[in-house]
Amino acid sequence: MKEFVCIECPRGCHLTIDDNLNVTGNNCPRGKQYAINEVTDPKRMLTSTVKIIGADIDRVPVITSVEIPKGKIFDVMKEINKVVVKAPVSLHDVVIKDVCGTGSDIIITRSLEASK
Repeated sequence: MKEFVCIECPRGCHLTIDDNLNVTGNNCPRGKQYAINEVTDPKRMLTSTVKIIGADIDRVPVITSVEIPKGKIFDVMKEINKVVVKAPVSLHDVVIKDVCGTGSDIIITRSLEASK
């Protein structure tokens, strides 16, 4: 038996899931699916930064385009840490396509102009 606090909505239901994937404590179907996913195939969005040259700041924020398997987070971070982009960059520019075979791209979340 495992316990979770659901993060699918602001309610924060206290969920319990047993070995047969029976979920209790959820107030909506999203909570049930959340608990099952956490036990069978946990995934996360990953946010970080990459180095940028030629801008007024030295790092630009990035995010995965879709959730990635929780077990791949450290592998994805290794790839993100290798990236250096050159200003200017635009919101939603892809800096790594299909990172670590996850089906997720690493995308820029802030436009930055080149330094003057």
